[in-house]
Amino acid sequence: MTFHPSTSEVLELAVEAGERWWGGSVDDGLSMPFGARPFARDLAAPREPLGPSNQSAPVLLSTRGRVVWSERPFAFSFEDDVLRLSGGGIEVGRTGGTLREAFLSASRRFFPPSGRAPARALFSGPQYNTWIEHPYTPTQDGVLRFARDLLEGGMPPGVVLIDDLWAEDYGTWRFDRARFPDPAAMVAELHALGCSVMVWVVPFVSPDSAVFRELEGRGLLLRDAAGETAIRRWWNGFSATLDLTHPGAVAWITGRLDALVEETGIDGFKFDAGDVRDYRAGDRTAEPAEPVDLCEAWARVGLRYPYNEFRACWRMGGQPLVQRLQDKPPLWGPSGIGSLIPEMLAQGMIGHPFVCPDMIGGGEIGSVSAQGATDQEFFVRYAQIAALSPIMQFSVLPTRVLDPVHLAAVRDALAVRASLLPRILDLVDHAAATGEPIVRPMAYHAAGSDDDSADVTDQFFLGPDLIVAPVIAQGATARTVVLPEGRWRADDGTVLEGPAQVTVPCDLTRLPRFERLPAG
Repeated sequence: MTFHPSTSEVLELAVEAGERWWGGSVDDGLSMPFGARPFARDLAAPREPLGPSNQSAPVLLSTRGRVVWSERPFAFSFEDDVLRLSGGGIEVGRTGGTLREAFLSASRRFFPPSGRAPARALFSGPQYNTWIEHPYTPTQDGVLRFARDLLEGGMPPGVVLIDDLWAEDYGTWRFDRARFPDPAAMVAELHALGCSVMVWVVPFVSPDSAVFRELEGRGLLLRDAAGETAIRRWWNGFSATLDLTHPGAVAWITGRLDALVEETGIDGFKFDAGDVRDYRAGDRTAEPAEPVDLCEAWARVGLRYPYNEFRACWRMGGQPLVQRLQDKPPLWGPSGIGSLIPEMLAQGMIGHPFVCPDMIGGGEIGSVSAQGATDQEFFVRYAQIAALSPIMQFSVLPTRVLDPVHLAAVRDALAVRASLLPRILDLVDHAAATGEPIVRPMAYHAAGSDDDSADVTDQFFLGPDLIVAPVIAQGATARTVVLPEGRWRADDGTVLEGPAQVTVPCDLTRLPRFERLPAG
């Protein structure tokens, strides 16, 4: 594949008939694939009021084998069958004539796979996040009770993730001994239960603290355009931010985290925040950097730890990092459950195969209450999507919020995952070696570029030979599934011939899936 760097700041490409494009920002997953409707995005510009809160990368890939790439953020728009690109250093190329060929070419050249995957336990068992059951109030007793309740309720062992406010303060990254009197003993007990342990961290430091004064004195904090230590508002108030372009700041945070691993036995970290919106174009840094570079620098810290999770990331495709979707509200429709598959597909197409569709039932704390009523049907359908995603994460205790019928349906989803876990783990290994997504758009394996499935984003390929079509509509008892060319065996044993659109019944326990059969 030959790439042709643009010599102009503005480049126009004719969108070919039926051509569809993927890439840019995961926040725009619901608008992908691009090309059929007007759309515009500037990858360098934080969006108001909160700005980008998921992964993004300077790449666009088309179903006709075309690739757009730049080392820096660029702006793009689709209108009147023209793709307009604005920014320096944009490269354009074509390889073959399919989306898969475009992805593999871009991956090899621009975000090659590392050959490594995150820790196996992140895929082989569920993750259990304390966030919804213990928001801002985790304690040693509460965490142990949370884990025991899950296991005694019939859930399999997994990774216990202790969320916000386990530490003394932001930036100290030591357990608060008033609430965690013996963290090493707690971790040892969780390990004995078969669970790994992660804790939540952010790149922030509380102002007017001893750690703040130390880091400010050493020049390791971000400064604003006026040269003053930058104090930024985030969802928990105001904090200073590590300047992670400074080797000393990287050494300081990794030293703190390494010490925590050594002293307590925890396995890794949930790396939250570090969003592009947390930085400004005029910020002063040790090395020249734009907001996207500071977001990327936070992700690079996570490469040190096989147990990791990120919600925001710039570039870093092909790296062994778990990428979670932004916190979702417990809503039917595109604002909630309807966004999960499109956004996971977008994650994969910008180079992040190790994806997680947020916490089952939704992780947006302002909308999800540990004590409020739960839409049990919604919880089940969310669990079914997560069951055949690379990573499955719970936060609400299923045994607390579900009646026997709906709890049984969640256990059925866990059983489906268990039956397909060897396939999922093989795909994890394949992704580490090749960079290919685990969750793939229908067009990724379509028979041809004009396949009717190019615009379908409510179902997905799990690897090359299994189509997964979860239910995402409230009260649905059936759903339409688009099957490409070939012979397909449904989960109920029915054999179907594609290309076709079929309507399949979907009671509460069914997670529709279709396996490709050999030709003939």
